[in-house]
Amino acid sequence: MNSERLRIQGARELKATLDTPERGNTDAVVVACPPHPQMGGDRRDGRLRALGEELCERHVACLRVDYGPYDEGRAERRDVREALSWARERSDRAGLFGYSFGAGVGLLAAAEECEAGTAPVATSVLAPPASSGGESTVEAVDRVTSPLQVVYGERDGTVDWEPVVERARERDASVTGVPADHFFVGQQDRVARQVAEFLAAALGPETER
Repeated sequence: MNSERLRIQGARELKATLDTPERGNTDAVVVACPPHPQMGGDRRDGRLRALGEELCERHVACLRVDYGPYDEGRAERRDVREALSWARERSDRAGLFGYSFGAGVGLLAAAEECEAGTAPVATSVLAPPASSGGESTVEAVDRVTSPLQVVYGERDGTVDWEPVVERARERDASVTGVPADHFFVGQQDRVARQVAEFLAAALGPETER
């Protein structure tokens, strides 16, 4: 895997790291959204890095982003959409992943993108909270019209994931429980593989191993 630091110019300049396969070009990229920035979350998060490695093994690039100044999830949602726009301009297919705070932001951003006609090819969220920036991520599940995956820790007592999981199951999204807490200690590689398999399959048969 090769990693390149870059900046995405938009309403708010975003720092990012682009992970790409060591061999060959790829025309698919996943935007990866980190956990809460006020709790140390950034693009160097171990879960995001593990996903980048797994995606690159499946010939999919991974754009790990940092948000702009903290805005309780509101401006961060726009940051995610800006990153998706950057990804679409440089690849044929763009997907979306978010963990914890990033899962909430990602769900709402994906819903807005779907309504705008620029839906991510697929969206995967890990440990999603029931709300973000004062808005319901549970309702956002219904607004995400492209393939959706929800992965949660069965012992997660940090976020209120149950309503999101219930709604995702009702709409026949891919839902996977992992015997882990919110931080997925000892399970990061397993989770990364599950998410990468889902996203690579959705982004196109040519991206699968």
